[in-house]
Amino acid sequence: MISYEMGREYSMNTEFHSLKRFNHLIGELDAVYHEASLKLGMSDSASKILYTICNFGDSCLLTDVCHLTGLTKQTVHSAVHKLEQEGIVSLEAAGNKAKRLRLTEEGKRYASQTALRILEAENEALLSWSREDVERYLELTEQFLVSLREKVKEF
Repeated sequence: MISYEMGREYSMNTEFHSLKRFNHLIGELDAVYHEASLKLGMSDSASKILYTICNFGDSCLLTDVCHLTGLTKQTVHSAVHKLEQEGIVSLEAAGNKAKRLRLTEEGKRYASQTALRILEAENEALLSWSREDVERYLELTEQFLVSLREKVKEF
């Protein structure tokens, strides 16, 4: 456990330095995705929404977008509204209260020039690794996610 007393930090061990490095890398990854979004002419929220839809094919549930992007409902709804006005997505009923977000024909063309390019870049990066390294990376990331999720439940 890290504790603070009069501004001094204690327990500065290897794990703490590893956590700092990990957080730095996450920040750098976020910066790369932000740069990609800017270069492709999209806001970060639009990029994340289109990326999520493309991961599912050409449509997905609105709840999936909120859950998988980490964006707030309000941010998703605002960005979706803008994407609807631009003719890139349509929103349709998908059950009782559920809504499905679907790429329009124009949206499919737009996604192929934007979100799908990000997915392609990720795939190319992973293809430069061995299959074993990719699997190990995914396993470790999933272990960290599960462990962190459990710790957060204790809050």
